[in-house]
Amino acid sequence: MHFVIHRETFVQGVQHVNKAVSTRTTIPILTGIKIDASEEGVTLTGSDSDISIESFIPKADEEKDYIDIKETGSIVLQARFFADIVKKLPGEEIELLVQDQFAATLRSGSVVFNLNGLDPEEYPRLPNLEENQTFSLPQNLLKDMIRQTVFAVSTQETRPVLTGVNLENEQDQLSCTATDSHRLAMRKAGIESEGEPLNISNVVIPGKSMSELRQILEDTDERVDIVVTESQVLFKFRHLLFFSRLLDGKYPVTSNMIPDYSKTTMEVPTKDLLHSLERALLLSKEAKNNVINFKTLEGRDIEISSVSAEVGKVTERITCHSVEGEELRISFNGKNIMDALKVIDSEVVHIMFTGAMSPFVIRPSDHDQMLHLFSPVRTY
Repeated sequence: MHFVIHRETFVQGVQHVNKAVSTRTTIPILTGIKIDASEEGVTLTGSDSDISIESFIPKADEEKDYIDIKETGSIVLQARFFADIVKKLPGEEIELLVQDQFAATLRSGSVVFNLNGLDPEEYPRLPNLEENQTFSLPQNLLKDMIRQTVFAVSTQETRPVLTGVNLENEQDQLSCTATDSHRLAMRKAGIESEGEPLNISNVVIPGKSMSELRQILEDTDERVDIVVTESQVLFKFRHLLFFSRLLDGKYPVTSNMIPDYSKTTMEVPTKDLLHSLERALLLSKEAKNNVINFKTLEGRDIEISSVSAEVGKVTERITCHSVEGEELRISFNGKNIMDALKVIDSEVVHIMFTGAMSPFVIRPSDHDQMLHLFSPVRTY
């Protein structure tokens, strides 16, 4: 194998596939990146058996030539060194030459690296998926949906299915849900499907896969195709394929957890509430429990307070846009509420309480495509 490639394009491709490579894998070949040169261009592959990413660099496009392929072939190179080496090479171009015994030579400018490669035949083949259940979303929308849900997945392995984000569709509405059983984040969006009517339910994508995918997604309205099978999901970009395995197990039915009535409702400026919680958490962080006390006052005011036996107490009043219904005293995990407020892009949030011991809902006041549900904390 022998080719000369535009350095920046190569670095970008290597960084994408490197996201899937794990140093902790028990399969030695998966610590490497597979490089495949064909007449059409260069294909890079990285995998840790949960996530697999394949990036294709075409020989040329309408704008410029990227690769001069002198000889086709393939090799696997150690990702840990290779990714850092290509990033630090000085020249505009990189030459990669592979000789017998998988000995690879990388040249750029006056720098020459000789690397020991691995046999590409040992590298596992990527799955070939049936594309019956396929739909598409704009990249920026999918990126937002991940940002607004993935933080709520569980970090505990006791219920593995809760460490993922659940996808379900109802006709042309897709909903993404994440919960760790103390809080729940849900985001909905309209989708375009192809072919047969979509039937997506209990599709649970690991939170780690979603976080890695979010780093690859760009802030454009270029669409990404999503293919769902029983055990895998595939995100298809123009020159990149992102595979992830799905989590086994039945995701809890969350629709019946969301209350449909309220005893107390309020409209609160998002930033005011967020900053107030940040200040209150300065003390409750010390007690490691993040407990914040919240109560309604006369008129449109609410009071936020937190107490630390060692440090002291903080109290703050906020004036809401509106407060309706019964008087309320409730305690909750302030950090969980802050995580949600940081991903709500609206200036005002609508909060619905159903009593001091029942779950409550926070949603943007200007649309109903997003919802956050929280369990209160018993403080007595």
